[in-house]
Amino acid sequence: MEIAYGHPKSLKSIQTKYCPGCGHGVIHRIIAEVVDEMGLQSKTIITNPVGCSIYADMYFDFDSVQPAHGRTPAASTGIKRMLPDHLVICYQGDGDLAAIGTAEIIHAANRAEKFTTIFVNNAIYGMTGGQMAPTTLVGQHATTAPEGRDPINAQMGYPIRVCELLASLEGTKYLARGAVNNMVNIRRTKKYIRKAFEAQMRGEGFSLIEILSQCPTNWQMNPVESVEWLEKNMIPYYHLGEIKDTLSTTVAPAQAH
Repeated sequence: MEIAYGHPKSLKSIQTKYCPGCGHGVIHRIIAEVVDEMGLQSKTIITNPVGCSIYADMYFDFDSVQPAHGRTPAASTGIKRMLPDHLVICYQGDGDLAAIGTAEIIHAANRAEKFTTIFVNNAIYGMTGGQMAPTTLVGQHATTAPEGRDPINAQMGYPIRVCELLASLEGTKYLARGAVNNMVNIRRTKKYIRKAFEAQMRGEGFSLIEILSQCPTNWQMNPVESVEWLEKNMIPYYHLGEIKDTLSTTVAPAQAH
């Protein structure tokens, strides 16, 4: 009997190290599915830095490079320039991309580097202890903001919308924001990833897919509560959909949530 839906070839069959309810595992799955569907397993390279992203090379069955914290875009730049026929994935969390590596991602995008960034936004530092990240919402609690993020009185600033920030740069060709809180958004997110990967393989400019993801451990919630919190708090602030699309070949955009 033909198997209609099996385990992706690009994803190893091993036990996960991610916390229960974490969105990274789902994101890994849909990336692997797209790589398989495009027949690119032997020509895919992922760069994954310090943070929860560092585990990615354990699960993907293709080449990987682990750069220093925040330096993933620089490594992806070098790899893609040397191997332009390969699919290069820059896999980053919000602390890595939006804090430590802000300059790296902005200048790579401005130069129109032809790799694709998968930006996992769970609004907090995951691996290092639940500190406030640049994407932490106003009022959200963190170990470094025990009373909640306060942009005025405590001068903690406001949450950064990365896609909207990068949209002003001429080098960005495709920017979209998805989520992995339900099957509808998972399917839409997969479409965004496929579109970005196809654009990269055509040789178009910089692309980034931001993915809103649950972090039950550092949000101090159970998995069900974390999904509800993401839907109630993150999606209203970080609107889902295609933020910028200036690709030479486009398809009908998926509707936003």
